[in-house]
Amino acid sequence: MSLGERLLRWRGPMVWLLLLGLSVVSLPGFVSAESCLLPSQHAGMNFPVGKVDSQWACRLHSIISNYSTANKVGPIRAALSESMYRYLLDRPPLAAALINRLDLAPYKSEQRGPGRYWGNDGEGTEGMVELVYQDRTSRIYYLEGTHHSRLLPNMRGKAVVLLRMHPVNEASGAEAMDSTMVAYLKLDNRILSGLLSLLRPLVGGTITRKLVKGVEVVNRLGMEMRQHPDRVLAEATDSPPLSDVDVAFLRQALTDLQSSGRTKQKGQLTQ
Repeated sequence: MSLGERLLRWRGPMVWLLLLGLSVVSLPGFVSAESCLLPSQHAGMNFPVGKVDSQWACRLHSIISNYSTANKVGPIRAALSESMYRYLLDRPPLAAALINRLDLAPYKSEQRGPGRYWGNDGEGTEGMVELVYQDRTSRIYYLEGTHHSRLLPNMRGKAVVLLRMHPVNEASGAEAMDSTMVAYLKLDNRILSGLLSLLRPLVGGTITRKLVKGVEVVNRLGMEMRQHPDRVLAEATDSPPLSDVDVAFLRQALTDLQSSGRTKQKGQLTQ
């Protein structure tokens, strides 16, 4: 088959990919790997970007090297143990379901493949999130989505979010997690990109609020688990119940949390 026939054959699928918001720069096969080296330092922190799979390097590079806005948020604390934090972080649909059922926020999420999730925050922002890299202290995500609001024109764009996390002990002795995020956003809208010098404070402020609120909602979920474990478990088992595996994990985690709380109270009384 000639090159021309191949191009004609792939014309339909390529148009479909373009409609989905992808571009040639997103396809690593069209860009030299040497030109897609990612910096390891972001907002004064080192991230293991050198370990990112080569198929992702150029996608991330196209955003980080030509971003519309860059934002750092944190460290922000979440009232969750390390095991619970990681369990929810790796299961966005479960976290969104608990947050929604407990009336903490109208979040929704669905898994759309390995490490790939659709999400909607109920406040005008939705899109796809893909886990690019993870280790014990870091996560790197690639996002494509849209945002609709009364203050800003409709926005469509791509983003890279780098997450750093570590466990801490609060003054009360309770376990918690501190998270810091660095987010790079690249707008797809040419008109908005041209007006970016005027819109950057609004766009940057919107992104910061979204990131902060996300962690704050998770913190409120952690506080509900500490203060009202029975309610959390009741919502998890209410019809339609969450998966047996998730319910079993929550039940054990909440039991451990209560036991730890009682132990700390006894220790304080004996002092």
